[in-house]
Amino acid sequence: MNSISVVIVCKNEADIIAGTLQSLAGITDDIVIYDNGSADGTQQVIKQFHVQLHEGTWEGFGKTKNKAIALAKYDWILSLDADEAIDSQLRKALMDLDVTDPKTVFDISFQSFLGKTRLKFGEWGGDHHVRLFNRKEVHWNDAPVHEELIFPANVITKKMEGSVLHYTMKDMEDYSRKMLGYAMLNARKYHQQGKKATWAKIKLSPGFTFFNYYFLKLGFLDGYAGYVCAKMTAWYTFLKYSRLKELNQQSEVGSLQSGKTS
Repeated sequence: MNSISVVIVCKNEADIIAGTLQSLAGITDDIVIYDNGSADGTQQVIKQFHVQLHEGTWEGFGKTKNKAIALAKYDWILSLDADEAIDSQLRKALMDLDVTDPKTVFDISFQSFLGKTRLKFGEWGGDHHVRLFNRKEVHWNDAPVHEELIFPANVITKKMEGSVLHYTMKDMEDYSRKMLGYAMLNARKYHQQGKKATWAKIKLSPGFTFFNYYFLKLGFLDGYAGYVCAKMTAWYTFLKYSRLKELNQQSEVGSLQSGKTS
């Protein structure tokens, strides 16, 4: 058993968290689950496993993940989402891994699924991320959504054997809800960064997004699932820039009203 802590941030994942935790059994004596307000019985499922369960507030993806990482026993962190399990090859690699150099990070391949269909092409095909790192050298940025890891200048990246199994969405309702939520969060982030929603972004970006993932990245080879993923990402792109335009307009109106009363 290696000196690695697994850290998972979750909310309302009662239907899938058990599978994730079962896949992690035996690789560590420190699994940290940070629940931020589940109301579907997720906590009761988690309590069936030998893990640390912490409950706290949501502060956006980046800040919340850093809060959860600070609760871990070990400095080496395997950061997962509640809908991400590990396969047997990755399990073996983790148990045999030599974690000595804190400036080394480990890149892991992902196998993503829409329902029970594995996505081999399009947006999700060939996906991989750094998910194993030492918290003394690496941490998440404070982005409220689409957070990224911040690495030291002389970081060494190594490839892990095996894969994370990412069960992206269980059905269309779940998919739609998540994409809508991400679109609103990203629009707010872009607004805070001073970005603008141009005509091209609203009118052309969704179509290009679909063309890119469905045709250029061969999403059509995933059949109906590939079509659904490309269409949903295009819809997400339209919602994101449309909402950004609204936020920009609201700020302009607020500025004008403030100017008149000053």
